[in-house]
Amino acid sequence: MFLAISSLYNTLTNKLLKTFTVGYSKEFARYEQVKDEFEIPMYFAEAYIAWQRGINENSNGLLREFFPRKTNLAKLTLDKLT
Repeated sequence: MFLAISSLYNTLTNKLLKTFTVGYSKEFARYEQVKDEFEIPMYFAEAYIAWQRGINENSNGLLREFFPRKTNLAKLTLDKLT
């Protein structure tokens, strides 16, 4: 998770990436490392309140139009994702 956020941060720059809103899942157990390393405030959405994660939910919906649910995105090349 940290490597993915690091890549995202380096791609978007600090002008575009100002906060993270995440769910209470195990991927974000080390949220303090991200918060401290990149000085990005992190917020946790309440369980079962999808509107607090609007961009995430929308992105997941768009992603699923092209890749089935169990697709390992880590194995996809950037060309396949764009």
